[in-house]
Amino acid sequence: MKAMVCRDWGGPDGLAVEEVADPVAGPGEVVIASEGCGVNFADTLIIQGKYQVKPDLPFSPGMEVAGTIESVGAGVAAFSPGDAVIGMMSTGGYAEKVACKAVDVIPRPASIPGAIACSLPVAYGTAHIALDERARMKPGESLLVHGASGGVGLAAVEIGKAMGATVIATASSEDKLAIAKEHGADHLIDYTKGEFRQEVKELTGGGADVIFDPVGGDIFDQSMRCIAWGGRLLVVGFAAGRIPEAAANIVLVKNIAVVGVHWGSYRSHEGGWDILNRSFAQIFGWVEDGTLNPLVSKTYGLDDAAQAIRDIAARKARGKLVVAP
Repeated sequence: MKAMVCRDWGGPDGLAVEEVADPVAGPGEVVIASEGCGVNFADTLIIQGKYQVKPDLPFSPGMEVAGTIESVGAGVAAFSPGDAVIGMMSTGGYAEKVACKAVDVIPRPASIPGAIACSLPVAYGTAHIALDERARMKPGESLLVHGASGGVGLAAVEIGKAMGATVIATASSEDKLAIAKEHGADHLIDYTKGEFRQEVKELTGGGADVIFDPVGGDIFDQSMRCIAWGGRLLVVGFAAGRIPEAAANIVLVKNIAVVGVHWGSYRSHEGGWDILNRSFAQIFGWVEDGTLNPLVSKTYGLDDAAQAIRDIAARKARGKLVVAP
């Protein structure tokens, strides 16, 4: 089979499509024939050896795959060949076939095509866990979403609206903000035009109840200054490159919570899959009834997967990018 392979730490220029051996389902594993793999910012880090997980070389990047079960290993009773599924892994997704632990595989509704299904786990899973499980956001609260046109940001806009929030979206250009508006944002802020904290305070009457931040850096610093008393600041990522520090005096005086969101860690902690399964059930239901409208703005062939990583690193993505072998 063909796979995009990383043989040394570095940028996407070092990736190459190679013929590799077909994966074999070991005990407790399944092999998925891929219909698509979601592209994530984490893919840009893992090929440089800068992600939380550092795999052995060589490997294929790619963390979320949708497809059908091709084979099952010993001890796997929950799946059979031909089942439509989504598989989650740290690496291996940029390939025609993927071996995956059966415990990290879920059935997908037949009504959701693979190209859409593979875009759901990381982006929509992160956004839903962040807003529902971590922030306990309530209808009528205000939600400030940074990076609102990217995969996880746009998911947070849509899920925020589905949960009854007033959504303020920030992004770096008018065309990105237009996408956020199309997906439900109530208010739009171009953060390249100056500090946004005063505008947020004016829109919310004092500060945002919940702030969803996959950007970090200066965006986080400003967010600490426009959060409501008792607010929750969700730390989702650091796309800006600088890992910020929370001023403890502001945390104390404003009675706020700075809350980490690492969606992938739920897969490896006791009780985590119970939470994920409830989350996926809600996400699938919203997609099926049209409440959520995931945007896959571009699909790349396996030969162009390196370009997909370049594009997401350069913040050219609108919604999700997908690699379809």
